[in-house]
Amino acid sequence: MVQEHEKIARNKAEGEALTWEDLSKMKFTWQVAQETLRIDPPVFGTSNTALEDIEFDGYHSPKGWQVIWTAIATHKDPSIFHKPAKFDPSRFQSQSSMTSPCSFVPFGGGPRICPGMEFAKMETLVMMHHLVRHYRWKLCCK
Repeated sequence: MVQEHEKIARNKAEGEALTWEDLSKMKFTWQVAQETLRIDPPVFGTSNTALEDIEFDGYHSPKGWQVIWTAIATHKDPSIFHKPAKFDPSRFQSQSSMTSPCSFVPFGGGPRICPGMEFAKMETLVMMHHLVRHYRWKLCCK
């Protein structure tokens, strides 16, 4: 990831702001951010009221019951993410690596996806660029 940011910085004058083009070059950085969001999603989940009796995966929810879904349960499901406890940014190298729609949902999904998702992506990439460029990190453990 450091090399990705060093390459961008080499083409910038001192104090020059990042551009959309610079952000689009931060492919691995965004993979790291996505994996971080998978392991620790920013939202708990959501709930809804069953409008009719529902049978799902052998479970019955009668009409009127609250149905609760959690992002962490989806993100840590081994049938969706191979070795879910392992930090592996490469799992986000391509969208085709997602086994099912709405399996990665830190910003929700479908018609109710967060309208600020692209803004959050931009903020995350800019912040990570400055962290990587202005601080040197030492690993404390092996």
